[in-house]
Amino acid sequence: MRELVTSTFLTLDGVMQAPGGSTEDVEGDFAFGGWSVPYWDDSIEGFMTELMGKPFDLVLGRRTYDLFASFWPDAPDDMGGKPLNDATKYVASRGTPELTWGPAVHLEGDVASAVAELKRGDGPELQVHGSADLLQTLLRSGLIDRMRVLVYPVVVGSGKRLFGEGIAPSALKLVSSKVSPSGVVMSIYEPAGEVVTGSFA
Repeated sequence: MRELVTSTFLTLDGVMQAPGGSTEDVEGDFAFGGWSVPYWDDSIEGFMTELMGKPFDLVLGRRTYDLFASFWPDAPDDMGGKPLNDATKYVASRGTPELTWGPAVHLEGDVASAVAELKRGDGPELQVHGSADLLQTLLRSGLIDRMRVLVYPVVVGSGKRLFGEGIAPSALKLVSSKVSPSGVVMSIYEPAGEVVTGSFA
């Protein structure tokens, strides 16, 4: 059984769109691409290095795959791209993409069923980076075992959100949390069953 772990950069108002650059994802006329860049520091780099310091494969949406494929194959070794280049990339796409950054496998048909089948198999941890549309499917299907969420002290008003319309209510358990010198809250959550309500009355 393989665990599926997500890694998401998030604004304080819940937007995950285009954290790394102005042209990363302009869908919906998004004007704030690159909002995470000014906050990057050694603490955040350490958090991400820890995530990728073990063997893993990737489960990516098509847009994130293309973005990664345009950079990581030719990135300098000291930038830490080797684990990403070595990982098998399972790519969710409704089309028939040409997956030139390998090793890569196209997840065809029902993505939730395909990811569930991957989890049942043998192999290293499955990691999801970015991939806003794919995350909605994984959340609705209850396939995520752990969520690494980095919340940045910035508000952008609109854009693709981590928790979109139609996400099933659920509780989460905070496993760990720390704050970077730049004010980014880096937390790890695990599913904790149904939402439990109460009253102070």
